[in-house]
Amino acid sequence: MYQLHYTSSFWKAYNSLTKGDIALKKRIVHTLRLLENNPHHPSLKSHKAVTRLFGKRWSARVTGDIRIIWDFDIKNNLIILVLTIGGHTGSKRVYQ
Repeated sequence: MYQLHYTSSFWKAYNSLTKGDIALKKRIVHTLRLLENNPHHPSLKSHKAVTRLFGKRWSARVTGDIRIIWDFDIKNNLIILVLTIGGHTGSKRVYQ
């Protein structure tokens, strides 16, 4: 099992993205639990992607458009840094 460490940029994007959307919040929590247990769980479709703010990092699928950007901690591979969350497209996109 991995430990998730959240950045302030994740919380800022999360609050902006989920404002009033309880169903999306539940999907995100479910995705984070999967990530915590197995970052390469098939339903996450984890893969390396080039992001706008963080360069080449891991991406995990929440919904058809929403992705969580994360990476393993350099010092401890059992810690996952949850960097941000956003869309695949649109104004809140996380990919370059």
